[in-house]
Amino acid sequence: MSKSPKYWSVAKKYLSKKDKVMYSLIEKYKSPSEAVLTTRKDIFFSLCKSIIGQQISVAAANSVFLKFKKKCQNKISAKTVSKLSTTQLRNCGLSQQKVKGIKSLAKQTLDKTFNPKLISSMSDEEAIIYLSKLRQIGRWSAEMILLFTFNRSNIWPIQDIGLLRAISKNYKKEYLPPENYVKLLNKRFSPYCSVATWYLWRSIDPEPIQY
Repeated sequence: MSKSPKYWSVAKKYLSKKDKVMYSLIEKYKSPSEAVLTTRKDIFFSLCKSIIGQQISVAAANSVFLKFKKKCQNKISAKTVSKLSTTQLRNCGLSQQKVKGIKSLAKQTLDKTFNPKLISSMSDEEAIIYLSKLRQIGRWSAEMILLFTFNRSNIWPIQDIGLLRAISKNYKKEYLPPENYVKLLNKRFSPYCSVATWYLWRSIDPEPIQY
């Protein structure tokens, strides 16, 4: 894991001045126990983890991922995955659709029809569109990759149930919070929505999320 993003400290100061709730959350989760956003800088690993975790609980996703990792002999790469059969992957607990998604990702990575190096020169929206062309990767998964793998500073994943729950809880709104209010917060927290998202997540789940 690498260190936290360069913008992290600046973002905390900015958000603390902009919003009372952010100020209290940042104070609550500050050092020495503070966990911050880090990255593995391994997009293939993160995309596999994202596909595996779709539409199942965190506990179930972790269980399946550990079996998948073991089947890859702890080397999760396009080359390793391409050598695994559908049956081997299904035996990890993966659905047929997820197996197809992971196999397709491995193939496209190896034949370079998917080139993650291009992403660094793209805007957030361009990168989301590019990633969403991959099988089993939708907008939410693409946003998680931009946030956790590329550490983009201004990701606001409004399809994320955890974020919406946290907004409802911290800003005393009904669930689901009104769309206009979510947009208002987006505007207030820009250009550091990723950091705001991180602290809002922490408010409902003290275990830091990682992809």
